[in-house]
Amino acid sequence: MANCCNNACVESLFHSLKVEALQYEPMMNREIMRQSVFQYIEVDYNRNRRRSALGYLSPENYELKNSA
Repeated sequence: MANCCNNACVESLFHSLKVEALQYEPMMNREIMRQSVFQYIEVDYNRNRRRSALGYLSPENYELKNSA
């Protein structure tokens, strides 16, 4: 059975993507858009963006702090 809460994580990602990466960037073609989305997700969102669940540390900083 469908539940509206199932999409919360994806909706949060899409909101962040639009607001932080794409909202004011002119996209000339599909390849530039693809590169911008890849850059945001792989570098900014997955590695550098601070998370409240990690004590407001980025995933990289959290790993460094907890692996020592």
